[in-house]
Amino acid sequence: MKFYAGHSYHIYNQGNNREKIFYERENYLYFLKKLKSKVTPHSDILAWCLMPNHYHLLVQVKTDYYDSEKSSIGKLNQAIGSIQSSYTQAINKKYQRSGSLFRQRAKDKAVDVNSRSHDDYLLNCFLYIHQNPLRAGLVERLEDWEFSSYRDFIGRRSGELCNKQLALELLNIPNNLKEFERFSYQTIPEQFN
Repeated sequence: MKFYAGHSYHIYNQGNNREKIFYERENYLYFLKKLKSKVTPHSDILAWCLMPNHYHLLVQVKTDYYDSEKSSIGKLNQAIGSIQSSYTQAINKKYQRSGSLFRQRAKDKAVDVNSRSHDDYLLNCFLYIHQNPLRAGLVERLEDWEFSSYRDFIGRRSGELCNKQLALELLNIPNNLKEFERFSYQTIPEQFN
């Protein structure tokens, strides 16, 4: 996939055969450090969630992002590939396993900033990413899942991975805590289930 400056993308991948990719808390934290060092130079992360067997990112590519037309694999693609590769190597070494951990390639869905559906998809994707642990039955409340950006948005953590301000502006999300919490539990279209 080619990424373009100023555009939004939903990036996701899961474990090979839907197997686990995160085994313990330290795995999640290591993956998050990789995201910060590799993805944030090229894009602002608007929302994220790491689940036991998959991950989701909602990003807005930075306005100064540029990939040479000569390059078939862009910088953001390389960053995501590098994260998955180095993470796989670390997990394989730690848990004495071999082979690929992730499905072959991460998937991404471009959200055309000029389309009327942009805002709806972006907003629903934001909600879906945060609702993922609840829908999977891993928690009873969104704030109970440690490995998503939801806690940052409700002020229970001051993480630096998400560009919270940009997300609030782009999505026209309530900045009031009570309104945001109510907003976060709203029903989303079936395409996200």
